[in-house]
Formats: sequence, structure tokens, C-alpha cells
Amino acid sequence: MNHLELMTHYLSSFVHTLSQQNVKTAVISPGSRSTPLAILFEEHSEIQTFLDIDERSAGFLALGLAKASKYPVALICTSGTAAANYYPAIIEAYFSRVPLLVITSDRPYELQHVAAPQTVGQQGMYGNHVKQYFQLELSELDLSLLSYNQALASRAVAIANGLPKGPVHLNVPLREPLVPCRLNQTSKMNVTARFAVPVKRGMLTLGTTQLQDLSKHINCSKQGVIICGAAEYVQSVSGITEFAERAGFPILADPLSQLRRGMHSMTSVIETYDTFLRNEQIASSLKPDLIIRFGAPPVSKALKLWMQHQVCTNFVIDSGMEWRDPEGKATEIIYCDEQRFCEDLSPIIERKGNHKWLVFWRTINNKTKSVLRSIREEQTLSEEKVFLKLAEWLPEKANLFVGNSMPIRELDSFLFSRPQSAHIFANRGANGIDGVVSTAVGVALANHRAILVIGDLSFFHDMNGLLAAKQYHANLTILLINNDGGGIFSFLPQASDKIHFESLFGTPHGLDFSNVARLYGARYTKISNWEMFDQAMSASEDEEELTIIEIPTKRAENVEKHRMLQKCLDEQVKRETAYES
Repeated sequence: MNHLELMTHYLSSFVHTLSQQNVKTAVISPGSRSTPLAILFEEHSEIQTFLDIDERSAGFLALGLAKASKYPVALICTSGTAAANYYPAIIEAYFSRVPLLVITSDRPYELQHVAAPQTVGQQGMYGNHVKQYFQLELSELDLSLLSYNQALASRAVAIANGLPKGPVHLNVPLREPLVPCRLNQTSKMNVTARFAVPVKRGMLTLGTTQLQDLSKHINCSKQGVIICGAAEYVQSVSGITEFAERAGFPILADPLSQLRRGMHSMTSVIETYDTFLRNEQIASSLKPDLIIRFGAPPVSKALKLWMQHQVCTNFVIDSGMEWRDPEGKATEIIYCDEQRFCEDLSPIIERKGNHKWLVFWRTINNKTKSVLRSIREEQTLSEEKVFLKLAEWLPEKANLFVGNSMPIRELDSFLFSRPQSAHIFANRGANGIDGVVSTAVGVALANHRAILVIGDLSFFHDMNGLLAAKQYHANLTILLINNDGGGIFSFLPQASDKIHFESLFGTPHGLDFSNVARLYGARYTKISNWEMFDQAMSASEDEEELTIIEIPTKRAENVEKHRMLQKCLDEQVKRETAYES
């Protein structure tokens, strides 16, 4: 066999093995060195491919596809800085536990470290932000390494899918010529006849003695609290709520916990803690004797500060076997599947007869919701009312993607419990504003429709992501909240610096986003009143195209609205007595 035949056999077998391991989607960034990989992925009948010109956008597009599908997505690029542009998305995938297979084409060994063009050090270039690094080996003599590469591909998928899920880097050095040859029918059969190595994975559980010990702690607790952050354990929702009701514990449910929406019981679910824990009277009166934590650290800063001040037993449950304890308050880290933890413990804990503790949390929660709902009467456009109305409008089985900075925090405040199911997405691994549009496009393509709520700076940061939305006809509605700058900084101490604040933190841009909509062929509406907002949202339900709904707001008014709501709550709770056990 000549070079092209050998290369084609090796890479065809590699791509086919990934397909056998349920890699059904690939995002390709164009380039020369990746030519054979791009062609062979494109020609594989069981792999859907998306081309994204901008590598940074492509990385986040793959992230969104993998987030929504729960399956590993392949990400393919040429050599050099193209691979470096994937790095932000890889970091996000690593910390948010999303499976990606990052396949970087590379120059051959003899062109490394000799000033060859488009050549950088790609071996291990993503450092500690991938679960593992592999390099494919393509023999130029024979096919003796086919089985090795096949096992390597199976292993890479298994690692990406293993708990905690995450990205794996596969580097592929390739020599010219790069255009793969056409395999004859016999050769094709030889490639496809090879089978991927199956990987079976069990469930992480606790032993009987460990469960009995934990049940004693829970049975002795009179004032326990369950805190649920962003979840990889969506199937565990009903198990957690049943466990909480039996124990008589409130669940402080992060908006990304998937606990605030659905047909499961909401008896124990508390949503407005971010608001009422800012009140010192309430926060100081709520003193748990046990905290049980599931999922990632919560979005709410008020909740994090409250947790730091609690002196009690603190269990952190994590099936991903990592150290999720930024506050340093854990008394036990428990590596166990979250659903099995609840299912195994529920039958052996005592059902609490006196739910006084839970009732107090629910009373404060309901009073806070009443205060927050008062924003509905406001006539001027505001970010708070956008989220209140959005949370009430969300249709059944909605896929809602929320940007970082202020949008995720506003959602935390105004996403109240409702029986309509919805899946809430956000990039909270590294909490960056980059790549949000592209990630949301990936979610829309995987789940056939999505709604994105995003701020103007984050939108500007990833406008390139709209090209993939246009090319692949993504059914994506974007609520663009435009306060002409970095709204979150108005809530931080630097807002008091009147000299440098606007230039360094407020960063007004004055952009006309209607021009962006025209550039990418999006339907566009700029809202000037709430009637227009209602009409635009209603119309978006019937549209199956890229839609941008711009809502102009004012940063200073946003800060004042939050202060007003907090003041109203403070007035309400002056009449409340502190919790007494």
C-alpha cells in the first residue's frame, strides 16, 4: 500500500470506531492539514457534521451540541493556532463536565521545532483542562497499528463519557499528500468489519454500614437543608424531592438544578433564597444543623456567604468524585450516584412528623415571591420584569439558555416553581461571557429549538456564532438585553468610582444591533413597551428561524429596582419573628 492508502485505512477505521461508540455528531473547522479527517467524517453515513469557520465559535457550538445531547461530540481542526482557539470551549467543557473529543491535526515529527509554518507545540497543549491526551500513530509500512488506534478511540470515548464527563484531546500528525483515496469495496468492508471495544460502566453506590451511619446523622437532624446546584443528575430530581420530603428538609434549588420546573413535587423546593438571605434578620435566624449538597456550587452569592457562616455537619455528594467544596465547609465528601444516594437512604430514615422548620422556609419563600412579583406592575422596561414575564411564559419542554453576569442572576431571582417542564442551560463551568451564542446555537440544533437570554456585551463577544445559526437554520430566539455596557459592574464596589467606572467597567459601546440582524438574516424586533414584548414572544412560538428581540434597559435603573425590591422585603420581614426550634 502507498501512503494515501495507508492513511485512508487508518483514519477511516478511527472515524468508524468513534461512530460505533455512539459519536454521532462532529463539528469541523476548515483547514488544510485536517483535510483527510474532514472528508472522512463528512462521508460517514452515521455521523452528522457541522462546519463552523471560526474555531472559537466551533468549540462552543460543539459544547452546546454535547450539553443538549449528553453524548460526546467530535471537534476537528487543522494545525497551529486553530487548535488554540478551541481552548476557551475546552476549559468550559472541563469544568462543566461536558464530553468532547478534540481532534487536532498536526504536522509530522520532522516538521516540529524547525520553524515550519502553522506548527505549534500541540502535544498536551490543553494541559490540565482535558481528562487525557492521546496521539494517533499511523504506520507508513503496514496496517499493524489499526487495532491500537481502534482501542485508543474506544478508550478516548470511554474517558470522555466517564464520571465526571469531560473533554479528551486526540492529536493526529499527518504527512502530505493529504487528500484521502477512495477505498474499494473490499477495503471498506475490512475497515467496517472491525468492532469497537465495548465499555460497560457500573453505578457508584455506598455500602450498608455507610448508609446506616449517614441515616443516623439525618435522623438526628431537626434543621437540615439540601442545596442543589447545576446538575448532571437530571434523572435524580424526583428521588431528591422524595428524600427531602421524608426528611423534612427544604431544598435550596439553583436555577440550573432542573428542580424548579416539572411535574415532580415542589413541596420542599425553595427558589427565592438569593433575595431573602440578603436580609440579616432572616439569614441569622436560619441556622441548620446539617447541610447536604448535590451538584456544582450554586450561582447565588448570598447563598454562598450564608453557607460560609454555618457551623454544622456538611455532606457533599458527587458521583463525579471531585472536590466540590470552594467554601471549605465540607465535613464529609461522599462519592456516590446522587439518585442511588437518595433511593438507598429514603427507606431507612425516619419520616419527620414535625415540619415546622420546612414550613418556616416556605413562609419566607412565599413572602419573598410576593414581593418580587410586584415588579409586574412596573410600566418601564426593566431586566427584572423581562425575567418575571419570561419565567411565566416559558412553554412546555422549553430549552432556555441563559448568559452569564446579570442574566443568570436575574433568572435565579425570578424563576419560580411551575409544573411546565423546561431545561435550563448556562455555561457555568468557568462562568465566562465568551461563546454563549455559539453554545446556545448548539443546543438549538440538538433539541430543535432554544431560547437564549443574553446581555449586550456577551452577545457582542460571540456574534460570529450567528453564522452557524444562519447556515443550519437554527430555531433560536434571542432575547438581547441591551443596557449599553457591563451591567453587573454596577452592583460591585467599583461602581462608586465616578472617575474611571464608565471607561473601565461600564464600557458603553453604542452599537446598533439591527445591523447584526440584517447581516445574519435574523428576524429582528426592538421593544419599546411591554405590549410589544408580549407580541414578540407570542410570535416567536410560531417562528422556526433565528429571531432577535432587543430589549433596551438602563443600568442605573436596574440597580435601583433591586434595591427597591430588597427594601420592600426588609419592610415585610420586620414583622416576622425569628425561627425558633
